[in-house]
Amino acid sequence: MTFACQSNSEISDHWGGQSPDLISAVDISYFPIIAESNPLFYNSQGDQVEFLNSLINNGVNTIRLRLWVNPTDDVSSLQGVKEFSALLKSLGFRIWITPHFSETWAHPGQQILPSEWESLNFDELKLELYSHISEIMTEIEPEYIQIGNEINTGILFPHGDIVNNPNQFLELINQGVSAVRSLSSTTKIILHFAGYEASQWFYNLVDEVDYDVIGISYYPKWHGKSLQELEGQLSSLSENFGKEILIAETAYPFTLGWNDWTNNIVGLDEHLILPDYPANPEGQRNFIRDLKTVVLGISGGIGFCYWGAELIAWDGENSENGSVWENQALYDFNNIELPVLQEFTFN
Repeated sequence: MTFACQSNSEISDHWGGQSPDLISAVDISYFPIIAESNPLFYNSQGDQVEFLNSLINNGVNTIRLRLWVNPTDDVSSLQGVKEFSALLKSLGFRIWITPHFSETWAHPGQQILPSEWESLNFDELKLELYSHISEIMTEIEPEYIQIGNEINTGILFPHGDIVNNPNQFLELINQGVSAVRSLSSTTKIILHFAGYEASQWFYNLVDEVDYDVIGISYYPKWHGKSLQELEGQLSSLSENFGKEILIAETAYPFTLGWNDWTNNIVGLDEHLILPDYPANPEGQRNFIRDLKTVVLGISGGIGFCYWGAELIAWDGENSENGSVWENQALYDFNNIELPVLQEFTFN
């Protein structure tokens, strides 16, 4: 995997003035696949720029990558993520790993056991989880790691179902934490909850877990259309639990149009915060600007991660199996940097 990018000495000029504790992140987990189609990207002046250089030039300092257990698609396998992480580290990015503990997407609606783990009893599953996290830590050495992805309802169903097996859920989470702590004194552990509704209950449940960062997903389509209410909830989480806090996932459209024939996930006015943030480039930028202001205004607020930054319509304009997110990427339909990228620098 090779991309033409800047040297570390050039990168330091962009990041030298930032607090080392603040996170300006993007999730670009699918970029190795997209790069195979050799798309061209352009900066805001219209000059061609390498994708990763574009992120560097705009202040992104951390890359979040999902990791699945033995997936059919190598891009999210341990080996694939290890290779991409090595490249990113060589460019100066910090690495944030999101293990899904599944062969596919894990989120509040599904936490499906990997097929290779289905026959394990609970004690065996704990050992397998410990081994899996240990391997990630040894092979990748991330600066940040989640114990599961959007774990509102638990992990590794049915064993770690919060409703039916709350104690087993906590045992599994603690097993993952122990694996991280045994191998690193510096990697920060994130517990990731989707939305803020019931977040107080969830973080109270895990209050005795040895973790570092509260990570909240916030998408207006699913999690409410009030930044003021979000701010209140984040403030309460900070006050009640004393952890660092970040927005672990967010995104916003710069248009409701399409650039391929694949249905987009966000495509209606009812998915937006109107009239404050219309689906245009400035609306997208203002949403991220104001969300960043909210997070950094909270005691312990350390930053945010933009999900799907890379998900342009890479498969062609007629693809029915292309991007569901191209109207929320950080590049327009001509792959030109959008104004929102200017909000990824902390001044």
